Amino acid sequence: MPVVVVEMWEGRTEEQKARLIKGITEVFKEIGVEPEHLSIVIHDVPRSNWGMRGEQASKLIKKGAE
Repeated sequence: MPVVVVEMWEGRTEEQKARLIKGITEVFKEIGVEPEHLSIVIHDVPRSNWGMRGEQASKLIKKGAE
């Protein structure tokens, strides 16, 4: 049973997350994985908990610029 883990900054709407889940599911169906055998986990990570280039992402990237 495949498990897909998506790590992304928090702030996406429920609709966006639903579209992401549907899209991932469709791609897995194309390679022969039935939806009932697929799990998808979305981790919404605050920008302050994400580091890049030696800094917190919250200090480097303004919301909406990702």
